[in-house]
Amino acid sequence: MKKNAFYLITGLATIMLTGLSCQKFLTDTPKTSLTTGNAYQSATDIENDLAGCYNIFYVDYYQWENVMLSDNRSDNAYPGGGGEETFVDEDQFKMPASNSHMYTDWGQLYQGIARCNILLTQLGGATNNNLTAERKNQIMGEAYFLRAFHYFQLVKTWGGVPLELLSNSADPSVTRKSRATETEVYNQIDKDLQMAVTNLPDAFGSDPTVNKVRATRGAANALLAKIWAQRPDRDYSKVLTYSNAVISSPAGYSLMPSYAALFDGSHYFNQESILEIPFIAGSANANWGVELFLAPEDGWQKYCVPSHDLVNAYQAAGDTIRQNANIVFWKVDANGAPIAWADENWNPCQDPAVATPFNYKQKHADGWASGDDYYLLRLADIILLNAEAQNELGQTAAAATALNQVRSRVNLPAVSSALSQSDMRVAILNERRLELAFEAQRWDDLTRMGVATTVMGALNENKYTCNGGTPSAPIKITYNCDKNHWIMPIPQVEINNNPNLTQNPGY
Repeated sequence: MKKNAFYLITGLATIMLTGLSCQKFLTDTPKTSLTTGNAYQSATDIENDLAGCYNIFYVDYYQWENVMLSDNRSDNAYPGGGGEETFVDEDQFKMPASNSHMYTDWGQLYQGIARCNILLTQLGGATNNNLTAERKNQIMGEAYFLRAFHYFQLVKTWGGVPLELLSNSADPSVTRKSRATETEVYNQIDKDLQMAVTNLPDAFGSDPTVNKVRATRGAANALLAKIWAQRPDRDYSKVLTYSNAVISSPAGYSLMPSYAALFDGSHYFNQESILEIPFIAGSANANWGVELFLAPEDGWQKYCVPSHDLVNAYQAAGDTIRQNANIVFWKVDANGAPIAWADENWNPCQDPAVATPFNYKQKHADGWASGDDYYLLRLADIILLNAEAQNELGQTAAAATALNQVRSRVNLPAVSSALSQSDMRVAILNERRLELAFEAQRWDDLTRMGVATTVMGALNENKYTCNGGTPSAPIKITYNCDKNHWIMPIPQVEINNNPNLTQNPGY
């Protein structure tokens, strides 16, 4: 689908005002530094500030580091990048609290939260701004959803974090908050999402280039399903309720007939998409993250290199459709020259006859200016969560039916409804891996199912050196994945600045 003019200046689709008209944000100026002193004089001011809240999806965390935190940290990928210490440490569970990437990710997520907080505070007191009551409620729903989405990233990555719900004070006695517990953070996320479900529509009209990039009731229900599966006091009956709400939504979500078409760059805003980050190729609103994963012609090793274990998993399943959509093997770059680096996991001696794999989820790097979107929420994920919930609730035959919806699309044989609950659990976990590789889901799945330490400890992954043109004997990679390291260290800069913060155990 061709991307049209329904974009924010930051790359997001238009905010639809109540009525028949659309506000084209190409002419709006999102506010990216909101304060309580920003006067809300008109509906346009408020819509611009909402654009600033959505704008956070263009920072490093959502461009690529969330994928590294999940797929690189799991059994799906090697760090790549020529051995950059940050991502080797991430891969091998040795991340120091002083790491600057962790501090940046933390700060960007809290920046997104702060924008939502200020918008909600100001909107609550805004009068005479030409907003209808309906539109005001919708904006509140969008802001609550976005705040919940960012807090979900934080609690998954660091465990309990400070709950900042105002962001309108510089007073250290107010801003230096202690850490909430994981359950308290999840309770706040749930509370925000209940507000979102109440105030958001199923769709903002009929234009998918609007509905797939905006918070909707379907997106809120999808995130509710995910948080109730992920939280430590999970409730699979709620996962089932919220996933069913998505599956039966009036928005009409359905699986795309072709898995490959989801990621070919020509079918974004499709019926399977619940929420995606839109990009415009060759513009200031382009996706530069793809270049870090894919394009070999610029002569440096890419990040998130597919692991032998992931490739073996596709091959063991006979899953050529999803393997070919998610991984590409190249021997030469776009100009026909051999890949310019020696890959320590696949091709240490840079043998021109040996291919190197790349993360191929987005396929058009376009020199740091890709137009390929990222899916934040899509239906196949929710159907598989639905299967997981049914299985955990003892409804194994129903779980098989849901699981096989996803498998049939890629021509894989049906899983038997007679499987035991434990075997079905393994089958669903593996299906999620094959379906959602490089979509920042794998680490959540391993920790949610309580198997991260077991899976990482059982990996037989190796690296190699090159000795005079001959690869060395395999050098086994050790993954020090005790349960303390299922979450990341609180950034040391934050602890230094806030004496009320405590570090995670094991760091």
